[in-house]
Amino acid sequence: MKKLDQTQTPLFDALMEYVNNNTIPFHVPGHKKGVGMAKKFLDFVGKNVLSMDVTVFQQVDSLHKPTGPIKYAQELAAEAFGADATFFSIHGTSGAIQAMILSVMGEEEKIIVPRNIHKSVTSGIILSGAIPVYMQPEIDKNIGVALNVTPETVERALREHPDAKAVLIINPTYYGVSTDIVKIAEIVHDYGAILMVDEAHGPHLKFNEKLPISAMEAGADICAQSTHKIIGSMTQSSMLHVKGDRIDINRVKQVMSLLQTTSPSYILLASLDVARMQMATEGRELLDKTIELAEYARKEINNIKGLYCFGEEIVGRDGAYDFDPTKVTITAKGLGISGHQLEKILAERYYIQPELSDMYNVLCVFSIGDTKEKVDYLLRALREISDELYNENIEIAKPIDIPEIPEQVVSPRYAFGSSTVALPLRESVGQISAEFLMAYPPGIPVLCPGERITLEIIEYVDKMKEANLSIQGTEDPEVNYIKVVNDRQVLNVIA
Repeated sequence: MKKLDQTQTPLFDALMEYVNNNTIPFHVPGHKKGVGMAKKFLDFVGKNVLSMDVTVFQQVDSLHKPTGPIKYAQELAAEAFGADATFFSIHGTSGAIQAMILSVMGEEEKIIVPRNIHKSVTSGIILSGAIPVYMQPEIDKNIGVALNVTPETVERALREHPDAKAVLIINPTYYGVSTDIVKIAEIVHDYGAILMVDEAHGPHLKFNEKLPISAMEAGADICAQSTHKIIGSMTQSSMLHVKGDRIDINRVKQVMSLLQTTSPSYILLASLDVARMQMATEGRELLDKTIELAEYARKEINNIKGLYCFGEEIVGRDGAYDFDPTKVTITAKGLGISGHQLEKILAERYYIQPELSDMYNVLCVFSIGDTKEKVDYLLRALREISDELYNENIEIAKPIDIPEIPEQVVSPRYAFGSSTVALPLRESVGQISAEFLMAYPPGIPVLCPGERITLEIIEYVDKMKEANLSIQGTEDPEVNYIKVVNDRQVLNVIA
């Protein structure tokens, strides 16, 4: 089969033709190339970007039934990322993950997932009516983060649930830790199941051999990627990649059309088109520079008293088969502060905004947009913070154990849609949750709809609050109340 010309950007070019022809818009959006936009916004963003903010018509194609430049742009992306088919998503990877699950899973069918999933996976499970079977990832208590699941854990879950239709894994985790995805793909397929991958944090993996293997290369059947993370598309733009042997590509197409708006942003779509071109033609060189900067930062951070930044030394531990060096996790407990406190200092004093913070760490995501000048400024800030706070006699906080996975009493979908009542958190022990509880970011649930609330979970939430970490998922923004299942039929059955 003849290779496609990866230097082409068919969708972006179609939009530029529309702009350059000075086409008069009698179509939405109502700002009409920026003319009707509020002046303060227009003055900042300029007319260029607004002039390509268009609606669906033949020249620029339709996302829901592509026959022209969007169709070709998706074909170019499929070839570049090693898929049989690629679908552009303008509702982020959260939407792509929901589509991935809905394309495969049906009511009451089992899906095996790691517990450190993003909330979008649980949302997809609720929408599909599937039954989750959870795997516990390996935990590094020194830095207080979940690593990944091992192939042995996946095989054990499949052995215990041979009727599972699919397995979903993360490659890599938010913190850059990858599992042996090639081996897992072999195990999953031996059991006749489908392998889905949340590759939100790995859209760059395909384009540099110094990085962990990508899901498509490793044998996954379908994976969702955040093209806006690490590589150069705009926020909210992502891709869903499919291999056709075990997946019905037409079904995926239908589900994507079901979930996505009929008024997609062509600005976001065009950014996906050019981001693919950039990676396909310059990705290796750009990522070489990114990796070099990240390793430079990691080495320098490890020379700062009270700070630690893990790297390749983690590879070989259970749940850490490989590592993505572009994820720079700065462990601050040696300074006697939480990751949340370090983020606050960096943001408020130095105007440096990390990706996230947790109990012990701040995560800085390095990408093709970083420069040595900016990295050096981060390092100067960290040195100043260390000079101010480091004390050899500092008492390091003990790790807070993540609660055991609670009992799943009813399906997430049933609990989410059931009759509910709000109870004070402390009075909810023993009840069935109708809501999530999760430390956010990165949105890892300690409690999902349908699960039994335990005292251990309540105490964990209290500790997270004491550390000023964000707990989300409940309708109550203060997380003092939680909705529980109030369905008499269910409660009578389980009583």
